[in-house]
Amino acid sequence: MTITERKSGDVTILDVEGKILLGEGDVQLKRKIDELLERKEAKILLNLANVPYMDSGGLGEVVRSYTTVKRAGGDLKLLNATKRIQDLLTITKLATVFDLHDDEAAGIKSFA
Repeated sequence: MTITERKSGDVTILDVEGKILLGEGDVQLKRKIDELLERKEAKILLNLANVPYMDSGGLGEVVRSYTTVKRAGGDLKLLNATKRIQDLLTITKLATVFDLHDDEAAGIKSFA
């Protein structure tokens, strides 16, 4: 799994590519979120367009990241979640917790 970071104004977009799995992607995601918060970058848009699969460990890490960012006074939103990930969020009732966007520009604007 790779995470590419880019900026749009004061919003940090994290382009995630590959599977988010327990013991692999979850650790990378945690490190990246912690690094952003250390730099006081707390408006985070997590782009999941290239994430074909997420296991329970990966989902747990996304939830942990969301909680950590919220506690730091920021916000973490999801962008381009695949149908499979949207289904996972719906089944676990997390679709009501996360702010989900299909359009990057709208996702960025939602932080204003």
